Amino acid sequence: MYARVGGADWFVDLVERFYATVADDPVLRPMYPEDLDASKEHLTLFLMQYWGGPTTYSEERGHPRLRMRHVPFVIAQPERDAWMRAMAGAVVAGGLDPDDEAAFLAYFDMAATAMVNHAP
Repeated sequence: MYARVGGADWFVDLVERFYATVADDPVLRPMYPEDLDASKEHLTLFLMQYWGGPTTYSEERGHPRLRMRHVPFVIAQPERDAWMRAMAGAVVAGGLDPDDEAAFLAYFDMAATAMVNHAP
């Protein structure tokens, strides 16, 4: 998938679109540090690796351990849904083949749900 969507450039653009939404989202913005640069880099590297690109994320940060890395944050249904809306918008704006778009959306839906760590 990494090569099929255009490599690193597509993932960098995806993360930029996602964080442009995060920056103005009243639910998501408080969960992130003031400076979003490190968060952008981590997400970009993780996604590139997950989808078949370079293993830079693991080389620099170790195993992704997504649930563990998100434990400090209260992630209930509203946070999950806000994150998914932002990421879905970023994916849809990426101009992918419909099957590739569907694969990304399915993955992000599953991942967003897996990060929920608080019940209402």
